[in-house]
Amino acid sequence: MKPKKLILSGMRPTGQIHIGNWAGALANWIQLQDDPENLCFFMVADWHALTTEYQDTSAVESNIQEMVLDWITAGIDPERAILFRQSWVKEHSELSLILSMITPLSWLERNPTYKEQMKELADKDISTHGFLGYPVLQAADILLYRATHVPVGEDQLPHLELTREIARRFNFMCKKEIFVEPQAILSPTPKVLGIDARKMSKSYHNTIHIAEEEPELKNKIQSMYTDPQKIRAKDLGHPTPCPENPTGCTVFSLHKIFENSAEKTALREKECREGQLGCVACKKDLLDEINALFKPLRRKRSELAHKNGLIQDILREGSLKARKHAMETLGDARKAIHYHELV
Repeated sequence: MKPKKLILSGMRPTGQIHIGNWAGALANWIQLQDDPENLCFFMVADWHALTTEYQDTSAVESNIQEMVLDWITAGIDPERAILFRQSWVKEHSELSLILSMITPLSWLERNPTYKEQMKELADKDISTHGFLGYPVLQAADILLYRATHVPVGEDQLPHLELTREIARRFNFMCKKEIFVEPQAILSPTPKVLGIDARKMSKSYHNTIHIAEEEPELKNKIQSMYTDPQKIRAKDLGHPTPCPENPTGCTVFSLHKIFENSAEKTALREKECREGQLGCVACKKDLLDEINALFKPLRRKRSELAHKNGLIQDILREGSLKARKHAMETLGDARKAIHYHELV
């Protein structure tokens, strides 16, 4: 029998997920779990949340509840994938400690994401050992399950390559193939724009949640950035060339995700460029598309939210399953460095 691909992915628990999370990761997770040739591990990365939110952890539990509720609502199935909480599988922290001992400091300092986030999160004190070393913890997350494939966006490829380098270094030093070098599964939607035309991110307060109620969804879409240089219907008597429209428009970028029709999107682009389609009508179409997709999910989410203990039970059962895999890998790693456990 052909061995299954082992898939590992996770999200930091920051509360309800937004359509950027859905389009960039969650929709892909659902396809991966539905493939019988895959064994999927989906992780609540709560230790990673601690790297930037260590000064106030009061919202962690509620954030986990809201995020996993969104996962289940969207279609992640605990019967077809293993959903677990990172901090409930103690092997993550132990393997991270072991790997940190062999990871050169220069590898961490050259990480481009580290430099970018130091600038983006300048209002937070993240000059810490934990924040600098979080790629090692990330490597431990992946290597602990001997994941063969990891769904990532292009901006996360340096992290995955660092994981591969750490795996190679450990295997070389121990002269044993303990860890698998994981391959990337690139997201089909690498970047989703927020309502202000920047990358959709809770840090920018420019998100649309998948559980957004219709009135708030409407307000957010109506407030979206559109290109001020766009040709308007009143300009049709003397239009000027506008080669960049509507490629810089947030509304159009979301249509490309939610219309699910290349022909329809091409027609929309043509009509926009020629000034035949106004921004108000274009935004209304987007509202209808997003609402049609997520309205049934809002009802499902409301029903699931009333099932007391549902998320805790799912994560407890998933974490026990995850530990069986993690304990085996960690045991092999400890033996490779001659650090046997107490028996």
